[in-house]
Amino acid sequence: MKLFFWKRKTAGGPQKKKSKVREWIDAAIFAVVVATLIRTFLFEAFMIPSGSMERTLLIHDYLFVSKISYGPRIPMTPLAFPFANHTLPFTKTTKAYSTAIQWPYRRLPGFSDIERNDVIVFNYPCGDTALYSKSGDDADYYVMKRNMTPDTLKMFYSDPIYRPVDKRETWIKRCVGISGDTIMVADGQLFVNGKSGFEPPNALTSYRVKTRSGKPFNDKQEKDLGLSGGYGLGTDSSRYYTYDLTKEAVALVKKWGDTIYADPKIQTRKGIFPGDPDKYAWSEDVYGPVYVPKKGATVQLDTCVLPFYRRVIVNYEHNQLEVKGDKIFINGRETKAYTFKMNYYWMMGDNRHQSIDSRFWGFVPEDHLIGKAWVIWFSFHKTYKDFYIRWSRFFTLIK
Repeated sequence: MKLFFWKRKTAGGPQKKKSKVREWIDAAIFAVVVATLIRTFLFEAFMIPSGSMERTLLIHDYLFVSKISYGPRIPMTPLAFPFANHTLPFTKTTKAYSTAIQWPYRRLPGFSDIERNDVIVFNYPCGDTALYSKSGDDADYYVMKRNMTPDTLKMFYSDPIYRPVDKRETWIKRCVGISGDTIMVADGQLFVNGKSGFEPPNALTSYRVKTRSGKPFNDKQEKDLGLSGGYGLGTDSSRYYTYDLTKEAVALVKKWGDTIYADPKIQTRKGIFPGDPDKYAWSEDVYGPVYVPKKGATVQLDTCVLPFYRRVIVNYEHNQLEVKGDKIFINGRETKAYTFKMNYYWMMGDNRHQSIDSRFWGFVPEDHLIGKAWVIWFSFHKTYKDFYIRWSRFFTLIK
């Protein structure tokens, strides 16, 4: 194989034969280039690390993400080590990219538009300077820090202070709200534009169970329910156990004669977006309404509405924002309205009691979208008790 095909052969004289080492090097370079182009513009492989999408997607599902569905995103940080996201292999802190060249957000044409309830892979939207500011000058940093639980703070600080958009962590959720939608959750039920939202047929929900024996489910029962374990709560006299169950599993538990009831998370939660529980006493199960920004749409701004769109205005759309009393200044001019420059989306996990999603960190900008989850190509189950390959999930389309 000749990489530099445009160079003419020298006239006359014998041609020098390539060594085996040179042939292997040329082949390796060619393979890396082709694989990088496929990974950048066609599809990419991902693995499910957590249970936030149970049972639509399971831990240790390996899937392909289609980048041509919505149109491949042109790399914004082109100088990067092949096949690495943000750190070099076998290291924890060494960057795998250089910011010497930064390209603006652009996306090639795709085969479809983003539709409500698509399962989408995207870059985590909170790795920005507002949330991670160490200077103490950013009001958003203080609001978020003051109102987050220790667990939520730990999750947010697990990322470095700043990375380029296309080098942030990759997450996968269901896009339950597209640009222009209004999202609300009432008693655990999702509503989109005032109508009941999508309910995944095999989604998990937290339930409290009080068994007749007073003990947690045994190994056989857990296997029948497809569980990996629960945890005990309460006193010895009124012990109950919390499990994440599907509707079918709930029906089976009831047949066993155990007492079961929903475990709604209706208490006010610190760390819930927009991070101000004094004004917005919301939780995972009682939330909203929230308007999802649409490109070209205009919202009226005041100090009550601003917390929802502060990060959009400052970090995603790169404006200067200042608040003086009840007055809002954008780029030095007092304003009472703002027109959005990008489309945004609202993401939620199918396992909605065990998912950190838009209810915690708000909107996902269009420049953070990577692609549409397409097909599961490999899957296995692993616990401290057993290991097996989930053959039935091979080449399953993701819906």
